Amino acid sequence: MSQALRIIFAGTPDFSVAPLQALLNSQHDVIAVYTQPDRPAGRGRKLTASPVKQVAEENGIAVYQPESLKDVEAQQTLNSLNADIMIVVAYGLILPQVVLDMPKMGCLNIHASLLPRWRGAAPIQRAIESGDKESGVTIMQMNAGLDTGDMLYKLTTDITPDDTAQTLHDRLSVLGCEALIATLDGLQKQTITPEVQDESLVTYAEKMHKEEAEVQWNQPALKIVRKIQAFNPWPVAYTLFQDKPLRIWQARQLTAEEQQEFADMTKLPGLVLSLNKNGLIIATGDEPICVQQVQPAGKKAMSAYDFAQSRKLDGYQF
Repeated sequence: MSQALRIIFAGTPDFSVAPLQALLNSQHDVIAVYTQPDRPAGRGRKLTASPVKQVAEENGIAVYQPESLKDVEAQQTLNSLNADIMIVVAYGLILPQVVLDMPKMGCLNIHASLLPRWRGAAPIQRAIESGDKESGVTIMQMNAGLDTGDMLYKLTTDITPDDTAQTLHDRLSVLGCEALIATLDGLQKQTITPEVQDESLVTYAEKMHKEEAEVQWNQPALKIVRKIQAFNPWPVAYTLFQDKPLRIWQARQLTAEEQQEFADMTKLPGLVLSLNKNGLIIATGDEPICVQQVQPAGKKAMSAYDFAQSRKLDGYQF
C-alpha cells in the first residue's frame, strides 16, 4: 500500500462535502480543512458554519477560516502544516501562487466540467443551458489562472433530457470523489501524465445572475426548457403572473403527438393554450411547452395543474 499523504482540504458548499468525506474514508490523512468564514444564513441571519466545516468538526479535523490567503500570517500558518498536497473544491477564495507552491505536490482542483470547456463559476448550469450532450469532472493541477492548469484525470457522464442542474450536480459530486482518489493513487504510482489544456477549445461558464432567470416566451421551446432545467435549484426560472414572480421548477417539450393537438391554434408567445393534469400548455416562439411545476410568490412549489385550479388561466398570456 502507498504511503498516506498529508492533505489540506479547502472547500465550502455542499458540492465540497462528498470529496472531503471520500478523503476521510481513504488511507490518506486530512490534517486540516480550510473553509470560508461563517456567514449569516436563514431568516434569523444567524452566523452559520459551512457544510465543509460541519463535517470537519464532526471528524475532529482542525478548521481554518481566513478572510484571505493573501495575508502573510495566513500563508505562514498554512505553510507550517507541512502538507504533501492541497485539494481545493469550490473553496471560494483566490489562492496566490505562493500558496499554490507550498504543498510538496502542489494544489489540485476538482472542476465540474470536461476542461477546457466551461472554465469558470457555473459549469454545470451552462452545460445544460447550452444543450451539451455530456459533462464530467476534471482533476486539475492548479496554477494562478482561472481553471487553466494542466489536466490530470477526467471522468464523463451523459446529460439526459431530464437533467436539472441539481441532478447533474449530484452525479458529478460522486464522479469527483472517484476521480480524486484515482488521481492521488496515480500520482503516488507516477502513472499520470499531465495534459496541457487546448486554448482553442476554451469556453467560459459565466456566474449565474437572477436577472437572467425571467423566461422570455418569444424564445424557442427548447431554449426555454433548457433554461428552466439549468436554473433549478438556483436562481430558478420565473415568469410574471399578476405582477408577481411565478417560479417555474419543471417543464418539458411536447411530444410530436401532443404538438399535433395545437398545430392549428393561434400561438402568441406566453399564451396559455390548455390545461390538463400534465400541466399548463404555454405557447413559445415556436412550439408549445408543458409547464409542470410552479411556485407562486410566498407559497410552496405545487403542480401547475393545482396552481391553475383556483385561477382563471384560460386564454391568459404571461
